[in-house]
Amino acid sequence: MPFCSLKFGVPVLTARIDKFDPEGAFNLMARHSVRNAFIPPTALKMMRSVDHRKYSDQLQLRSVCSAGEALGREAFVWCQEALGVSPNEMYGQTECNLVLGSGAGLGVSRAGAIGKPVPGHEVAVIRPDGSICEPEEQGEIAVRRGTPVMFLGYWQRPDADETKFLGDWMLTGDQGVVDADGYFHFVGRNDDVITSAGYRIGPTEIEDCLIKHEAVGLAAVVGKPDPVRTEIVKAYVVLKDGYEPSEGWWMIFVSMCV
Repeated sequence: MPFCSLKFGVPVLTARIDKFDPEGAFNLMARHSVRNAFIPPTALKMMRSVDHRKYSDQLQLRSVCSAGEALGREAFVWCQEALGVSPNEMYGQTECNLVLGSGAGLGVSRAGAIGKPVPGHEVAVIRPDGSICEPEEQGEIAVRRGTPVMFLGYWQRPDADETKFLGDWMLTGDQGVVDADGYFHFVGRNDDVITSAGYRIGPTEIEDCLIKHEAVGLAAVVGKPDPVRTEIVKAYVVLKDGYEPSEGWWMIFVSMCV
């Protein structure tokens, strides 16, 4: 991304920091009148813990791009309200980069969705037999061979190449669904999806629900082995400053997600 900016003579702003500071991010964008920013989902979620209102009149953002993990509906809406722009989510892998995306300026944007296939790429959600899933049917996100951004193969690992492809489809290892309007929704990695009592649960949707609570700054959900249900959902939450856990607080979170 910096090389593209430099190619077209667009200034690139960097800062030397030890770790991400949400307050510092707001300050940096405000002081230098940043117009276009790339902010990973975790960073955006951390910025929710900061009072953005004191920066509202100073920000001049035109666009925000986000990628690397699922953004979620709640962070999408917060970005609209706090930063004044709809985040453009992007999706790809090292083996085949940037094949799905959204562009608010083009009218391709939806809260909770990755976006739609970038022109020139054929992307689908497929079943284990390689057939394409129906709308709202969960399957694996896959990319058709032939796109110029797809890798040629793993270095000296032909066995890995074989497991990466199913016919003409390159498998991403990510579970997803396509809605009736053609928007892709990320559910979770194949090995992250929680199987509980016969149901397949995506961690992202539970995390998205948890961070709706005013006391929650960050949330992470994993599957915990269970002898009866195979797995149960276990959540880790980081409370915002000014909040302390109390008896029964976890019941509030459970009721939000039921």
